[in-house]
Amino acid sequence: MIFNLVKKDLLLVKKYLLFMLVFSVIAPMFIMVKIGSSGGGLLGFFVTALFIEFILLNTLSSLEDKYKGAAFLSATPYTRKTLVKARYLFFLIIFGCVCVIYTITSLVSPVPLEMLNLFTAGLCLLFITAYFGILLPIQYKYGYEKTRYISFFLVFLTPFVGPFLIKWFQANPLNLDGLLSLPQSAQNVLPALIAVVLGLISMISSINIYSQKNL
Repeated sequence: MIFNLVKKDLLLVKKYLLFMLVFSVIAPMFIMVKIGSSGGGLLGFFVTALFIEFILLNTLSSLEDKYKGAAFLSATPYTRKTLVKARYLFFLIIFGCVCVIYTITSLVSPVPLEMLNLFTAGLCLLFITAYFGILLPIQYKYGYEKTRYISFFLVFLTPFVGPFLIKWFQANPLNLDGLLSLPQSAQNVLPALIAVVLGLISMISSINIYSQKNL
């Protein structure tokens, strides 16, 4: 049942998928060329994944708000809990697709891109989950119209702020002695595990908010 809802979401945004595919190939190379430093490729992956998630999730929210899709779906056998779970699963599937596309691009790109590994992919997932983990419950509570400008501003600020943050962290490295004392396998999987925990907390919050909302 939940996969039918994910399929429905994919069909709603299908006209954007080709553009997103092209963007996910070109954007990391473009950012790497512009930055020209270590970490540029991974910043390109992060910005690409964040931008694509933002466009697709906000497109879905916009369509549901415009055509009162949430109210119609609530009248079907689908529970509100299932509707929320499907949206979070859609988010995860899109991130996985961007990972696959970036990996393929990094193998054939004329611009040298850093390969993803479990740690770097998990770290990007963690930051993106932290952003949408806050945004989605707020959208479920206040609606798309009241939150779209805040999310738009934050996402489109990222490509400009990101390079400065990378340079700052390179000049002021964090003390990660506690993390480095963990086994390498634990270090690699830790960001992804934290992302999963944050995602579950966000999903539970969204379910509680949406279940009580008057549509």
